[in-house]
Amino acid sequence: MENILSVKNLDISFRTNAGNIHAIRGVNFDLPRGKTIALVGESGSGKSVTMKAVAGLLDQNSTINSGNIFYNFAQDKTLDLLTLSKKDLRQKINGQQIAMVFQDPMTSLNPTMQIGEQIMEAMLLHKKISENDARQKALELLKTVGIIDAEKRMKNYPHQLSGGMRQRVVIAIALSCEPKILICDEPTTALDVTIQAKILNLIKDIQAKMGLSVIYITHDLGVVANVADFVYVMYAGKIIEFGTVNEIFYDPRHPYTWGLLSAMPDLETSDDRLYSIPGSPPNLLHEPTGDAFTARNIFALKIDEKAAPPMFKISETHYAATWLLHPDAPKVQMPPELQTRLERSRKAAGL
Repeated sequence: MENILSVKNLDISFRTNAGNIHAIRGVNFDLPRGKTIALVGESGSGKSVTMKAVAGLLDQNSTINSGNIFYNFAQDKTLDLLTLSKKDLRQKINGQQIAMVFQDPMTSLNPTMQIGEQIMEAMLLHKKISENDARQKALELLKTVGIIDAEKRMKNYPHQLSGGMRQRVVIAIALSCEPKILICDEPTTALDVTIQAKILNLIKDIQAKMGLSVIYITHDLGVVANVADFVYVMYAGKIIEFGTVNEIFYDPRHPYTWGLLSAMPDLETSDDRLYSIPGSPPNLLHEPTGDAFTARNIFALKIDEKAAPPMFKISETHYAATWLLHPDAPKVQMPPELQTRLERSRKAAGL
């Protein structure tokens, strides 16, 4: 598959009053053209920071220590986004090539501007079209994202819309300049469950119509199961496991991924308590020695305290960074409760 985006060895630090935080520590991932990938992990794992680097939206106290972000915008034409100035990123890439949908639509929308004006704004700036053409396109976009009575809604202000409608408007704004890549940062977190499903299906439908490549950033593995082709699991600023959605859901190999899957609510599980991974993520002000997950890993080996594991190959598409996959490591099985749950899921999915 041809990759439209490739992130290579991305390394990012932040300057703070307490010292330097080494937030992203050598991240690698690929986004195949027309496909959907998901970056999953707990808060603070580095998902959003990685995507903000792709979109050129990092805070001023950040430093990109090393790495490349290759954007394949046309056949045999690849651009390293990290070589562009912030001005060029804003004018040539943001909105037109790569657009982002954030989790809280109220922070993305201007409360003093009508909805129609906000959708038209980027088109008038980047597309150089007439105001009348921009208005017609804005109306079409509102209809595309499922807004009923679009003509009336064009004149509404954000506070006059429900949360689900506001998120649809944000998606319409993101699509207004016909980007090739759509980054969705927890796009359904602020919405109730029924609206969540509608927004996810909407993005899926639009992706099929427009041929978009989509990146989801989420802590919710339930979201991932329904939308992603490939999943990258992040922990402490690193990718620690990646594979196809079936490989991650039905054959996970990293103890952290086991923990994330075990924490998902399940109607069939008899235990009335929701599992949580013990402990907290490491403080990256003080970079951990060895495997960053060691202190929380009940399956940790002595080598985990001394050396960070490399990526071990499980299949052509499935890799995990855990010493448990070393040929000399003791054979460890995932928790039996999780194994039972995954077998039920496999059966329900007909696999």
